[in-house]
Amino acid sequence: MNKKRIVSMILVSVAALTLGLTELRAGGKQAAGSEKMQLTIWQLNGKQDALDVLVKEYNAAHPEVQIVPSYYDTDGIKDACKVAASSKTLPDMWFNWGGSLGGFFAENNLVYDLSSYAKTNGWDKIFSPGALSLCTLSGKLAGYPISYNVLDVYYRKDIFARYNLKVPATFEEFENVCAVLKQNGIIPISTGGLYGWHTMRFVELLIEHYAGAELHDKMSTFQVSHDNEATVQALTKYKEFCDKGYFPTGFITASPNDTQLAVFSGQAAMDIQGQWYDGLIIQEGQDMSLYGTFAFPSGGGNRLSAFAEMTQLNAGLSPEKLEACIKFLDFYFSKESLARFGQYFNQPLPRLDAQMPGDQPNVAIMLNTSNRNGTFTITDQAFPTEIADELFRVQDGIANNQVTPKEGAARIQAAITAYRKK
Repeated sequence: MNKKRIVSMILVSVAALTLGLTELRAGGKQAAGSEKMQLTIWQLNGKQDALDVLVKEYNAAHPEVQIVPSYYDTDGIKDACKVAASSKTLPDMWFNWGGSLGGFFAENNLVYDLSSYAKTNGWDKIFSPGALSLCTLSGKLAGYPISYNVLDVYYRKDIFARYNLKVPATFEEFENVCAVLKQNGIIPISTGGLYGWHTMRFVELLIEHYAGAELHDKMSTFQVSHDNEATVQALTKYKEFCDKGYFPTGFITASPNDTQLAVFSGQAAMDIQGQWYDGLIIQEGQDMSLYGTFAFPSGGGNRLSAFAEMTQLNAGLSPEKLEACIKFLDFYFSKESLARFGQYFNQPLPRLDAQMPGDQPNVAIMLNTSNRNGTFTITDQAFPTEIADELFRVQDGIANNQVTPKEGAARIQAAITAYRKK
């Protein structure tokens, strides 16, 4: 296990054991003497300001139900759900991603398969087909779709203008932008290496650049080995960016949830983020006109990485609890809730009648770019967790001069080989 996560796992384990003693098991009996149906939901703490209000209102309007939320940071919820899965104390509903992250719970029959429910209730006329497809894992509709996300390079327009920089159209121009920013005391790319997934966003774009779209897709689906020249070139360029100081000092141990702080304060000029970043800009009282996005100039189609998010439901739900959970989620992700708390949702919602948010201009730009350029599945959802963790360790090792790019490529492929043998 990655040593950096040991403390987090210990804390999460304690929290999960506590919850296991205090919360009702999904589908189980209600507390003696209680007429309320209790439904537990785990959500990211960045959504708390909105969800707390909505839960309070929903509970007041539905006295027969009590929604009980708990909140975690990005990596905390991953660990908490894994611990709860092993101890059979999963909540009734929990936030999760698609790909291998949500797929673990589908593969192990821990989620309610919503396929029949969706067919009976006409979800094909409510949700976009792409979102339903991305939430279908191991043959199951493994969650209630809540977002479809694409990632782009967010940048500070004012900083670019100050140094007469233009949006780069080629990889060479991107490197020149980074060099000019560094020369003028600006951090080119804000990233946080703790847990690995944020720095991975840049590494996967380097692999896309050196491998090209077709080879990258074959590598991601394990049709072609990662121990190849494209991966070595990508990791070599990543090391070069580390050595040149294009990332914040000490970024390997920095929290990925804080990368926006350097950009918002003007210390850094760029950050690789999804369309939720517009919501963060609003939440932090930033001037939206200072922020723009562009597709990383990887060459070829300049594809964006993409992923889905969902609310997964416990496989042990009774029919009554299932209906109650869906009723609450319909309220949570309604147009009325969106109108009040738009900055706390990843817009547009993955629904056929969704509209672009008028106060988040970069969202439409990014989605139009993804439609034009195409997308690839973000690496930590394309890879099983064991392989993604090895990639993260390789990133750390290269940044700390403990692993060479060639060794890193071999280690990633060795992890893939070991996984496929299981």
